[in-house]
Amino acid sequence: MRSDEALSAWLEHLANERRASPRTLEAYGFAGRRYLAFLQAHRGETISLKDLGGITAGEVRAWLAHLRQGEHPLSPRSLAQALSAIRTFHRFLDRRLDTSNPAIALVRGPKVKPGAPRPISEDQAAGLIAEPALDPDREDWEAARDQAVLTLLYGCGLRISEALSLRRSDAPLPESLRITGKGSKTRIVPVLPAVRDAIDDYLKAVPHVLDKDGPLFVAKRGGALSPRHVQATVQNLRSRLGLPASATPHALRHSFATHLLGAGADLRSIQELLGHASLSTTQRYTEVDAAALLSAYNSAHPHA
Repeated sequence: MRSDEALSAWLEHLANERRASPRTLEAYGFAGRRYLAFLQAHRGETISLKDLGGITAGEVRAWLAHLRQGEHPLSPRSLAQALSAIRTFHRFLDRRLDTSNPAIALVRGPKVKPGAPRPISEDQAAGLIAEPALDPDREDWEAARDQAVLTLLYGCGLRISEALSLRRSDAPLPESLRITGKGSKTRIVPVLPAVRDAIDDYLKAVPHVLDKDGPLFVAKRGGALSPRHVQATVQNLRSRLGLPASATPHALRHSFATHLLGAGADLRSIQELLGHASLSTTQRYTEVDAAALLSAYNSAHPHA
């Protein structure tokens, strides 16, 4: 088997068995192809599956150095993600294709300090959700759709992919939703009345006949709404509202968690609502909340 065939088998495994998101597949496929291309150029020959079992730790480090010093150098975070993808690839080769490579475990990636989430305020979130209805270039049903998507992201703390994975048969939304997130991890998310109302308003306005097994949210011509559309919509809205570049669709998920924490919710509950595998991931929101408290203190205390 050639190395590119092994890569294709791995990506197929991720898509069909691990249910990886399209974004994850794109990132892993890109890292894998760059990895194989470097090895082929480095060795000056076509790389086979057997060759992948003999790749040395030095060759992997050379590949990382190539990514760090190339025409488009990667940041430490991107390097760590690329190395993580290749480790996953080699684990697949070991378990499924009987080609182990212990040398991969000897390679250490760059140290990356986790970045703190960057939420927006409650008023800014409300402004983002209300703004589509004020856009004269949007049809009424498109504005209702965009408001419904943004309300879902903020009201339920969903990722874009999770919101857009909803089917027409899921609506009217129940009092709680079963969401399948990263790593096929399933969680139960309560649905606020405001979220249900926004979805109902969209369904009353949408001019297309929606198949019950088709997507809940559709584009102007009736096809499935894309994540890129949601990102572009928020980019346009934040420009109109004068919000920072950190005001992204994912920032609404961060805001969901941060505002819950500020209102007294405990970390374990927020972890369950967000679908985090580790509590340490959720604990990043305590840093944001503490920073907000310190900022309020410094601006309000007479002796600050």
